[in-house]
This record gives sequence, structure tokens and C-alpha cells, in this order.
Amino acid sequence: MPTLVLLNTWQTVLIGVVVVIALLILWFVTTYNSLIKLRTAVEEAFSTIDVYLQKRFDMIPNLVETVKGYAAHEKETLESVIRARNLGMSANTPEDKMAASNELSSALSRLMVVVEQYPNLKADSQFMQLMNELSMIEGEIANYRKYYNATVKNYNVKIHSIPSNIVASMTGFKPATMFTLPDEAARTAPKVSF
Repeated sequence: MPTLVLLNTWQTVLIGVVVVIALLILWFVTTYNSLIKLRTAVEEAFSTIDVYLQKRFDMIPNLVETVKGYAAHEKETLESVIRARNLGMSANTPEDKMAASNELSSALSRLMVVVEQYPNLKADSQFMQLMNELSMIEGEIANYRKYYNATVKNYNVKIHSIPSNIVASMTGFKPATMFTLPDEAARTAPKVSF
């Protein structure tokens, strides 16, 4: 009889160990899948921003050509806008694209200061249309930047929180970068005043 009780105790312990291992595996898989979902949301959010960044890059040559017709001697300012655009066009990583976007925003702000000195340019219909389009694109970039940063926050919190940080570190999840703006001048969309 004591052998039977001992066998039942070992069976109970073995069943308990198997259940604990199964629960750990289930927790690991569930946590890993939730990290994948969050990382995918971050990638999707940046992809949306990237579409609007590309639209902004595409309209820069037209804007520069229009300004050049009125303010050709503002060569340095126009070149800085083109240089920033080209930097953005050649950027490959989200971090490089964010830096290029910030550089372009800064260059566009300097261009708007130059534009203020040319009333005929501000009255040009093509320039007005380009500025309206740019203003709409800047608004969309700002809206999607907020969404992107919210998804990055959720993802980063998850990979740094206990116990999901264990799964994140074991499987190579790295923090995502927030899309921040470098200075106050770049924090506002270029102002268009007619």
C-alpha cells in the first residue's frame, strides 16, 4: 500500500510539473505573438507616414522652381531645401527618414522666411496651390506622427515591462524610435499667409 501512495504522489508531482511547463509555454507564445502584433503596428504606422513624406518630397522640386522664378538670388536657401529633399529620398531606415524629414522641415521654414520678402511670389497662383498642398501634407504628417508615436509607446512599454521583457530580450525585440522634432521652428508646419 505505501508503494501505491508513493506512486500517486510522484504522478501528481509529474502532472503538476507538466502543467506548469505547458502554462509557461502558452504564456511565452502568447506574449511573443502580442509583441509581434505591436511591432507590426509600429511598422504599419511608419509606413503611412512614409507615404506622406514621399508626397512632400515629390512636391519640393515644383515649389523650388516656383520660388526660383521670383527669388533666384536666394540660391543658398533653395539649395538647402533640395539637399534636405535628396537626403530624405535616399534614406532607408525609419530613423534616417525621420532625421531627413526634420531637416526638410527646418529648410522649408527657412524658405518661408525668404518667401515673406516677395509679395508677388505669395500672390502667384501656382505657389498658392503648392503651399495649400504642402500645408495639407504637413497636417497629415503631424496626425500620423501622433499615431506612430502612440504605437511606439505601446510597443516600448510592452518590451520593457515585466514579465514580457523576458520574452522580448530572449527573442531580440528592440525598442522603436519615437518620431520627434528637433527644435521649435520645425514643430510647426510652414505658415502660409496671403
